[in-house]
Amino acid sequence: MEYVQLGRLGVRVSRICLGTAFRGQRDDAVAARVIERAVDLGCNFIDCANYYGRGRSETVLGKAIRGQRDDLFLTSKVWSRMGPGPNDAGSSRYHITREVERSLRRLGTDRIDLYLLHNWDPDSPLDESLRAMDDLVRQGKVLYVGACNFTAAQTLEGLWTADRLGLDAIACLQNEFNLLHRWPVESELLSLVRSRGLGLMTYSPLAVGLLTGGYRRGQPPAAGSYWEGREDFESTMEGIDGVVRCLIDIGSRLGRTPAQVALAWLLDHPEVTAPMIGPDLPEHVDETFGALGWPLPPEDRAALDAATEAAPARRYP
Repeated sequence: MEYVQLGRLGVRVSRICLGTAFRGQRDDAVAARVIERAVDLGCNFIDCANYYGRGRSETVLGKAIRGQRDDLFLTSKVWSRMGPGPNDAGSSRYHITREVERSLRRLGTDRIDLYLLHNWDPDSPLDESLRAMDDLVRQGKVLYVGACNFTAAQTLEGLWTADRLGLDAIACLQNEFNLLHRWPVESELLSLVRSRGLGLMTYSPLAVGLLTGGYRRGQPPAAGSYWEGREDFESTMEGIDGVVRCLIDIGSRLGRTPAQVALAWLLDHPEVTAPMIGPDLPEHVDETFGALGWPLPPEDRAALDAATEAAPARRYP
Protein backbone atom coordinates (compact mmCIF):
# COMPACT_ATOMS: atom_id res chain seq x y z
CA MET A 1 0.00 0.00 0.00
CA GLU A 2 1.09 3.57 -0.69
CA TYR A 3 0.46 6.36 1.82
CA VAL A 4 0.30 10.12 1.33
CA GLN A 5 -0.34 13.18 3.48
CA LEU A 6 -3.91 14.43 3.51
CA GLY A 7 -3.35 17.80 1.89
CA ARG A 8 -1.23 20.03 4.15
CA LEU A 9 -2.07 17.95 7.24
CA GLY A 10 0.49 15.77 8.96
CA VAL A 11 -1.68 12.64 8.96
CA ARG A 12 -0.92 10.00 6.31
CA VAL A 13 -3.66 8.02 4.59
CA SER A 14 -3.72 5.20 2.07
CA ARG A 15 -3.61 6.25 -1.58
CA ILE A 16 -6.98 4.61 -2.16
CA CYS A 17 -9.93 5.26 0.15
CA LEU A 18 -12.51 2.56 0.83
CA GLY A 19 -16.08 3.78 0.40
CA THR A 20 -18.68 1.90 2.44
CA ALA A 21 -22.05 2.91 1.00
CA PHE A 22 -22.63 -0.73 -0.08
CA ARG A 23 -25.57 0.22 -2.29
CA GLY A 24 -25.17 -3.00 -4.26
CA GLN A 25 -24.46 -5.28 -1.30
CA ARG A 26 -27.31 -6.04 1.08
CA ASP A 27 -25.55 -8.80 3.02
CA ASP A 28 -23.89 -7.25 6.07
CA ALA A 29 -21.53 -10.21 6.47
CA VAL A 30 -20.19 -9.78 2.93
CA ALA A 31 -19.89 -6.02 3.44
CA ALA A 32 -17.82 -6.68 6.57
CA ARG A 33 -15.51 -8.99 4.59
CA VAL A 34 -15.00 -6.21 2.04
CA ILE A 35 -13.85 -3.90 4.83
CA GLU A 36 -11.63 -6.58 6.37
CA ARG A 37 -10.01 -7.33 3.02
CA ALA A 38 -9.20 -3.67 2.40
CA VAL A 39 -7.68 -3.29 5.87
CA ASP A 40 -5.67 -6.50 5.40
CA LEU A 41 -4.19 -4.98 2.23
CA GLY A 42 -3.07 -1.88 4.15
CA CYS A 43 -5.97 0.52 3.56
CA ASN A 44 -6.28 2.86 6.55
CA PHE A 45 -8.60 5.44 4.91
CA ILE A 46 -12.30 4.51 5.15
CA ASP A 47 -15.21 6.75 4.15
CA CYS A 48 -18.75 6.56 5.47
CA ALA A 49 -21.81 8.74 6.03
CA ASN A 50 -24.83 8.69 8.28
CA TYR A 51 -27.03 8.73 5.16
CA TYR A 52 -25.67 5.48 3.72
CA GLY A 53 -28.40 2.97 4.48
CA ARG A 54 -29.76 5.42 7.09
CA GLY A 55 -27.02 4.39 9.52
CA ARG A 56 -26.53 0.83 8.27
CA SER A 57 -23.09 1.47 6.77
CA GLU A 58 -21.79 3.13 9.94
CA THR A 59 -23.04 0.19 11.99
CA VAL A 60 -21.45 -2.40 9.68
CA LEU A 61 -18.19 -0.45 9.61
CA GLY A 62 -18.05 -0.06 13.39
CA LYS A 63 -18.43 -3.79 13.93
CA ALA A 64 -15.95 -4.73 11.18
CA ILE A 65 -13.10 -2.60 12.55
CA ARG A 66 -13.54 -3.42 16.23
CA GLY A 67 -10.08 -3.83 17.75
CA GLN A 68 -8.40 -1.98 14.87
CA ARG A 69 -10.11 1.40 15.03
CA ASP A 70 -7.11 3.35 16.34
CA ASP A 71 -5.02 2.37 13.31
CA LEU A 72 -7.63 3.64 10.84
CA PHE A 73 -8.63 7.09 9.59
CA LEU A 74 -12.44 7.28 9.46
CA THR A 75 -14.70 9.81 7.83
CA SER A 76 -18.41 10.39 8.14
CA LYS A 77 -20.78 13.09 6.95
CA VAL A 78 -23.75 15.19 7.98
CA TRP A 79 -26.40 17.19 6.06
CA SER A 80 -28.61 14.56 4.41
CA ARG A 81 -32.19 13.95 5.45
CA MET A 82 -32.33 11.31 8.18
CA GLY A 83 -36.04 11.46 9.01
CA PRO A 84 -39.33 13.27 8.33
CA GLY A 85 -38.96 15.95 10.98
CA PRO A 86 -38.31 19.64 10.30
CA ASN A 87 -34.78 19.42 11.74
CA ASP A 88 -33.85 16.01 10.35
CA ALA A 89 -31.66 17.46 7.59
CA GLY A 90 -29.29 20.31 6.88
CA SER A 91 -26.22 21.91 8.38
CA SER A 92 -27.73 23.71 11.36
CA ARG A 93 -25.96 23.53 14.71
CA TYR A 94 -28.94 21.54 15.98
CA HIS A 95 -28.71 18.88 13.26
CA ILE A 96 -24.90 18.64 13.30
CA THR A 97 -24.70 18.30 17.08
CA ARG A 98 -27.40 15.65 17.20
CA GLU A 99 -26.19 13.59 14.25
CA VAL A 100 -22.54 13.42 15.29
CA GLU A 101 -23.60 11.68 18.51
CA ARG A 102 -25.63 9.14 16.57
CA SER A 103 -22.76 8.50 14.17
CA LEU A 104 -20.31 8.01 17.05
CA ARG A 105 -22.61 5.43 18.63
CA ARG A 106 -23.08 3.50 15.41
CA LEU A 107 -19.35 3.53 14.66
CA GLY A 108 -18.51 2.50 18.22
CA THR A 109 -15.84 5.18 18.56
CA ASP A 110 -15.15 8.33 20.55
CA ARG A 111 -14.09 10.41 17.55
CA ILE A 112 -14.56 10.86 13.81
CA ASP A 113 -11.23 11.64 12.16
CA LEU A 114 -12.67 13.67 9.27
CA TYR A 115 -16.23 14.98 9.54
CA LEU A 116 -17.64 16.41 6.33
CA LEU A 117 -20.57 18.63 5.49
CA HIS A 118 -22.20 16.38 2.89
CA ASN A 119 -23.41 19.26 0.75
CA TRP A 120 -23.89 23.01 0.69
CA ASP A 121 -26.91 24.07 2.73
CA PRO A 122 -28.44 27.34 1.50
CA ASP A 123 -30.82 27.40 4.48
CA SER A 124 -28.17 27.36 7.23
CA PRO A 125 -25.76 30.28 7.76
CA LEU A 126 -22.27 29.09 6.93
CA ASP A 127 -20.84 30.60 10.10
CA GLU A 128 -23.36 28.61 12.16
CA SER A 129 -22.29 25.36 10.48
CA LEU A 130 -18.58 26.06 10.82
CA ARG A 131 -18.92 27.16 14.45
CA ALA A 132 -20.70 23.89 15.22
CA MET A 133 -17.98 21.88 13.48
CA ASP A 134 -15.29 23.86 15.32
CA ASP A 135 -16.98 23.06 18.63
CA LEU A 136 -16.77 19.35 17.80
CA VAL A 137 -13.05 19.70 17.10
CA ARG A 138 -12.51 21.49 20.42
CA GLN A 139 -14.48 18.76 22.21
CA GLY A 140 -12.32 16.05 20.63
CA LYS A 141 -15.25 14.39 18.88
CA VAL A 142 -13.87 15.39 15.46
CA LEU A 143 -10.23 15.80 14.44
CA TYR A 144 -10.56 17.50 11.03
CA VAL A 145 -13.31 19.26 9.10
CA GLY A 146 -14.18 18.72 5.44
CA ALA A 147 -16.83 19.42 2.82
CA CYS A 148 -18.45 17.43 0.01
CA ASN A 149 -19.77 18.71 -3.30
CA PHE A 150 -18.71 22.31 -2.63
CA THR A 151 -17.83 24.44 -5.62
CA ALA A 152 -14.59 26.40 -5.64
CA ALA A 153 -16.49 29.58 -4.71
CA GLN A 154 -18.28 27.85 -1.82
CA THR A 155 -15.02 26.39 -0.58
CA LEU A 156 -13.35 29.80 -0.63
CA GLU A 157 -16.27 31.29 1.28
CA GLY A 158 -15.85 28.55 3.87
CA LEU A 159 -12.11 29.17 4.17
CA TRP A 160 -12.58 32.93 4.46
CA THR A 161 -15.34 32.53 7.07
CA ALA A 162 -13.22 30.19 9.19
CA ASP A 163 -10.22 32.52 8.96
CA ARG A 164 -12.28 35.58 9.89
CA LEU A 165 -13.83 33.87 12.91
CA GLY A 166 -10.76 31.92 14.02
CA LEU A 167 -12.42 28.54 13.41
CA ASP A 168 -10.99 25.20 12.37
CA ALA A 169 -10.90 25.40 8.58
CA ILE A 170 -11.96 22.97 5.87
CA ALA A 171 -8.98 20.66 5.37
CA CYS A 172 -10.31 18.25 2.76
CA LEU A 173 -12.84 18.22 -0.08
CA GLN A 174 -14.80 15.29 -1.47
CA ASN A 175 -16.12 15.68 -5.01
CA GLU A 176 -17.05 13.53 -7.97
CA PHE A 177 -14.17 13.21 -10.42
CA ASN A 178 -13.64 10.61 -13.12
CA LEU A 179 -12.96 10.34 -16.83
CA LEU A 180 -16.59 11.14 -17.61
CA HIS A 181 -17.00 13.94 -15.07
CA ARG A 182 -13.93 16.14 -15.37
CA TRP A 183 -14.89 19.69 -16.08
CA PRO A 184 -16.37 20.94 -12.76
CA VAL A 185 -13.25 19.76 -10.93
CA GLU A 186 -10.59 20.60 -13.50
CA SER A 187 -11.87 24.08 -14.31
CA GLU A 188 -11.40 25.60 -10.83
CA LEU A 189 -11.22 23.09 -8.00
CA LEU A 190 -7.81 21.53 -8.75
CA SER A 191 -6.05 24.90 -8.72
CA LEU A 192 -7.76 25.78 -5.42
CA VAL A 193 -6.68 22.46 -3.90
CA ARG A 194 -3.09 23.15 -4.97
CA SER A 195 -2.97 26.75 -3.75
CA ARG A 196 -4.63 26.08 -0.38
CA GLY A 197 -3.02 22.73 0.40
CA LEU A 198 -6.34 20.91 0.68
CA GLY A 199 -6.87 17.18 0.61
CA LEU A 200 -9.08 15.87 -2.21
CA MET A 201 -11.09 12.66 -2.10
CA THR A 202 -12.77 11.78 -5.39
CA TYR A 203 -15.90 9.67 -5.48
CA SER A 204 -17.43 7.57 -8.27
CA PRO A 205 -14.02 6.93 -9.92
CA LEU A 206 -15.56 4.29 -12.19
CA ALA A 207 -18.75 6.25 -12.98
CA VAL A 208 -21.12 3.67 -11.48
CA GLY A 209 -19.40 0.83 -13.33
CA LEU A 210 -19.32 2.44 -16.77
CA LEU A 211 -15.50 2.54 -16.75
CA THR A 212 -14.97 -1.08 -15.74
CA GLY A 213 -15.25 -2.39 -19.30
CA GLY A 214 -18.18 -4.53 -18.20
CA TYR A 215 -20.68 -2.40 -20.12
CA ARG A 216 -20.48 -2.04 -23.91
CA ARG A 217 -22.57 -0.45 -26.59
CA GLY A 218 -25.04 -2.91 -28.09
CA GLN A 219 -24.86 -5.30 -25.13
CA PRO A 220 -27.54 -5.44 -22.41
CA PRO A 221 -26.42 -4.49 -18.89
CA ALA A 222 -25.95 -7.25 -16.34
CA ALA A 223 -29.00 -8.40 -14.41
CA GLY A 224 -29.29 -6.66 -11.08
CA SER A 225 -26.89 -3.87 -12.01
CA TYR A 226 -27.65 -0.18 -11.60
CA TRP A 227 -28.07 0.15 -15.37
CA GLU A 228 -30.53 -2.71 -15.85
CA GLY A 229 -33.82 -1.38 -17.19
CA ARG A 230 -32.62 2.21 -17.60
CA GLU A 231 -33.91 3.75 -20.80
CA ASP A 232 -30.83 5.94 -21.18
CA PHE A 233 -28.35 3.04 -21.07
CA GLU A 234 -27.86 2.62 -24.81
CA SER A 235 -27.57 6.35 -25.49
CA THR A 236 -25.10 6.64 -22.60
CA MET A 237 -22.92 3.84 -23.97
CA GLU A 238 -23.04 5.29 -27.47
CA GLY A 239 -21.66 8.56 -26.15
CA ILE A 240 -18.81 7.01 -24.17
CA ASP A 241 -17.90 4.00 -26.28
CA GLY A 242 -14.66 5.66 -27.38
CA VAL A 243 -13.60 6.16 -23.76
CA VAL A 244 -14.36 2.54 -22.84
CA ARG A 245 -12.50 1.24 -25.90
CA CYS A 246 -9.50 3.38 -24.98
CA LEU A 247 -9.47 1.95 -21.43
CA ILE A 248 -9.70 -1.60 -22.76
CA ASP A 249 -6.93 -1.04 -25.32
CA ILE A 250 -4.55 0.54 -22.79
CA GLY A 251 -5.32 -2.10 -20.19
CA SER A 252 -4.71 -4.92 -22.65
CA ARG A 253 -1.33 -3.50 -23.60
CA LEU A 254 -0.28 -2.87 -19.98
CA GLY A 255 -1.69 -6.09 -18.55
CA ARG A 256 -4.24 -4.15 -16.48
CA THR A 257 -8.02 -4.11 -16.26
CA PRO A 258 -9.98 -1.11 -17.56
CA ALA A 259 -10.95 -0.24 -13.98
CA GLN A 260 -7.31 -0.19 -12.92
CA VAL A 261 -6.46 2.12 -15.81
CA ALA A 262 -9.34 4.48 -14.94
CA LEU A 263 -8.10 4.66 -11.35
CA ALA A 264 -4.50 5.14 -12.50
CA TRP A 265 -5.67 8.18 -14.49
CA LEU A 266 -6.98 9.69 -11.24
CA LEU A 267 -3.85 8.74 -9.32
CA ASP A 268 -1.81 10.54 -11.98
CA HIS A 269 -3.28 13.84 -10.72
CA PRO A 270 -1.02 15.13 -7.91
CA GLU A 271 -3.94 17.09 -6.42
CA VAL A 272 -5.92 13.90 -5.75
CA THR A 273 -5.19 12.49 -2.30
CA ALA A 274 -7.21 9.32 -2.80
CA PRO A 275 -9.84 8.04 -5.21
CA MET A 276 -12.73 6.48 -3.28
CA ILE A 277 -13.67 3.00 -4.43
CA GLY A 278 -17.05 1.42 -3.69
CA PRO A 279 -16.53 -2.36 -3.85
CA ASP A 280 -19.39 -4.70 -3.05
CA LEU A 281 -17.25 -7.88 -2.96
CA PRO A 282 -13.79 -8.65 -1.55
CA GLU A 283 -12.50 -9.49 -5.04
CA HIS A 284 -13.45 -5.99 -6.16
CA VAL A 285 -11.03 -4.68 -3.53
CA ASP A 286 -8.21 -6.79 -4.95
CA GLU A 287 -8.84 -5.54 -8.48
CA THR A 288 -9.07 -1.85 -7.65
CA PHE A 289 -6.00 -1.91 -5.42
CA GLY A 290 -4.18 -3.24 -8.47
CA ALA A 291 -4.20 0.37 -9.73
CA LEU A 292 -1.35 1.08 -7.31
CA GLY A 293 2.36 0.55 -7.78
CA TRP A 294 2.78 1.38 -11.45
CA PRO A 295 2.85 4.64 -13.42
CA LEU A 296 0.40 5.49 -16.17
CA PRO A 297 2.55 6.24 -19.25
CA PRO A 298 2.23 9.89 -20.36
CA GLU A 299 1.09 8.90 -23.84
CA ASP A 300 -1.74 6.84 -22.34
CA ARG A 301 -2.77 9.71 -20.08
CA ALA A 302 -2.89 11.91 -23.18
CA ALA A 303 -4.96 9.32 -25.07
CA LEU A 304 -7.50 9.11 -22.24
CA ASP A 305 -7.70 12.88 -21.99
CA ALA A 306 -8.36 13.11 -25.74
CA ALA A 307 -10.98 10.34 -25.66
CA THR A 308 -12.94 12.00 -22.87
CA GLU A 309 -12.73 15.41 -24.51
CA ALA A 310 -14.44 13.88 -27.54
CA ALA A 311 -17.26 12.41 -25.42
CA PRO A 312 -20.44 14.48 -24.95
CA ALA A 313 -20.50 16.61 -21.80
CA ARG A 314 -23.09 15.26 -19.39
CA ARG A 315 -23.39 14.13 -15.79
CA TYR A 316 -23.34 10.44 -15.08
CA PRO A 317 -25.20 9.26 -11.96
